[in-house]
Amino acid sequence: YLGIPFAGVVFGSMDSGTLVAHIVVPALLALGLNEAAYAAELVRAGIISVEAGQTEAALSLGMSPTLTMRRIVLPQAMRVIVPTFGNETISMLKTTSLIAAIGGLEMFGRLQQIYAQTFQIIPLLVVACLWYLFLTSVLTVAQGYLEAYFGRGFGEKEAEAAERRAAKRAARGQHV
Repeated sequence: YLGIPFAGVVFGSMDSGTLVAHIVVPALLALGLNEAAYAAELVRAGIISVEAGQTEAALSLGMSPTLTMRRIVLPQAMRVIVPTFGNETISMLKTTSLIAAIGGLEMFGRLQQIYAQTFQIIPLLVVACLWYLFLTSVLTVAQGYLEAYFGRGFGEKEAEAAERRAAKRAARGQHV
């Protein structure tokens, strides 16, 4: 078992240059172009969601348009961009199965080859599903942290005011 590589026995080989040139690059290009249009629209929607008065106020204070975008508009727009962009990233993870259309092997394609030889379908599918679950969970947790980071300080005063109103109603004996 340990001596097989030194015995010159080759079960199958592929030049890595061919793999990268004919499968990986087109796959990355196709997935990237597919998601680029969605990402551009998400960023556009996030920027539009910021009130025009914010930009006007920053410009009237003498901030350059670049500084206004970086310091005023984008931090507010990120509250809109992050949740939708996170969902698109998770969707792209699930879309990687389209790589099989151009001759590439993604996880389920490779699993089909393995269980065609071993006839152990269910254990392999469970492992693949667990991998997708793990990757999706990691992306979801990262998205949650980003949402909390960009959402800090937003809506705290409204939440405190709502709590005070609820406490006053409870003190008067009114039901919410």
